[in-house]
Amino acid sequence: MLEDRRLAVLRAIVEDYVATHEPVGSKALVERHNLGVSPATIRNDMAALEDEGYIAQPHTSAGRVPTDLGYRLFVDRLSGVKPLSSPERRAIQEFLDSSVDLDDVMVRTVRLLAQITRQVALVQYPTLSRSSVRHIELIALSTTRLIMVLITDSGRVEQRTIECAAPISESALGDIRARLLVAVSAQPFSSIPEIL
Repeated sequence: MLEDRRLAVLRAIVEDYVATHEPVGSKALVERHNLGVSPATIRNDMAALEDEGYIAQPHTSAGRVPTDLGYRLFVDRLSGVKPLSSPERRAIQEFLDSSVDLDDVMVRTVRLLAQITRQVALVQYPTLSRSSVRHIELIALSTTRLIMVLITDSGRVEQRTIECAAPISESALGDIRARLLVAVSAQPFSSIPEIL
């Protein structure tokens, strides 16, 4: 377990590096943070933090930068992130509950995340390769043109337009729809091309 002073040094390094995007030296830490020790003591603490894998020196004459392990310790023990209050949680839940589909959830989530953090926010869709098919639907746009709607277990909706070589009757479309549903339900999304 790290001692309190080393934790304070790590916190200062992470905060300075995040603010400046420049490696942080012992002199800068002494000048910017009230650590109550000399630059030599800070250098010793930085050497120990480096040996333990919390910070790294990008090149010989540079200061130090946090490693993934250093960031993890900062987030877990040092950042002082306060939990959301009950009203904040309720407001977020109500905001997301009014979403109509996965696309809307993703748009609302990224907007909310950006507002809360006052930072740029990115959200990645769940990967289709690990999803399975919950439902498939075929809808006639004309006698030779269909739209296929596929819904995954994660709520993602995929749509494709299909051009048919010959006209398809409503009864034939119903038969194809029923067969497709039986063939692809609960199947991994990655196996759908083989099935079709």
